[in-house]
Amino acid sequence: MSPIFPRNNPSELSCLKVPHTEPDVHSIVAHRLLLHLSQVTPGQQVVVVCIGTDRSTGDCLGPLVGTSLAKHNSSFFHLYGTLDQPVHAVNLGETINEIEQKFTNPFIIGIDACLGQSSSVGSIQVVKGPLKPGAGVNKQLPPVGDIHLTGIVNVGGFMEYFVLQNTRLSLVMTLSEIIAASLHSAMKQWNYNLRKSAL
Repeated sequence: MSPIFPRNNPSELSCLKVPHTEPDVHSIVAHRLLLHLSQVTPGQQVVVVCIGTDRSTGDCLGPLVGTSLAKHNSSFFHLYGTLDQPVHAVNLGETINEIEQKFTNPFIIGIDACLGQSSSVGSIQVVKGPLKPGAGVNKQLPPVGDIHLTGIVNVGGFMEYFVLQNTRLSLVMTLSEIIAASLHSAMKQWNYNLRKSAL
């Protein structure tokens, strides 16, 4: 789980936060992802790392996104972290080492759940730079991603483990479906653009 969300900062131009109830949430998130994907250099591999565990309702957002993405069996990105094979605190370091050995300078997209202010619960964030998994529950884990997406699943600031265990699965499912659909749509469009420019 990523750290608690900071308050809105006007200087955070590289950050998008949008409520899942926003009518155009899919296109808004996908468009921002396309802007980030435009920074991928020719030949650079895209790796998606979905962090979390299915042992906690609030922290299963990442594995749910990974499981949804795995169904597409897409060839234009590499995926780590599903319900069957989660990436979590115990094996995150090992997973990062594997990625570094397998790919040369990959473009990594990190995905994780997050706690935040009550007014932000249910929002999705797309941010330039790595996420810091475990920071919300005071765990020291390696940062992940050139960019990252997080879904605010509940309120943070007190008894985080208890809050995560008592998060509504309905909200986590909804956020995961939006993130997975938006990410796949953006990567599909990005791949199409690459092929078109190569003609």
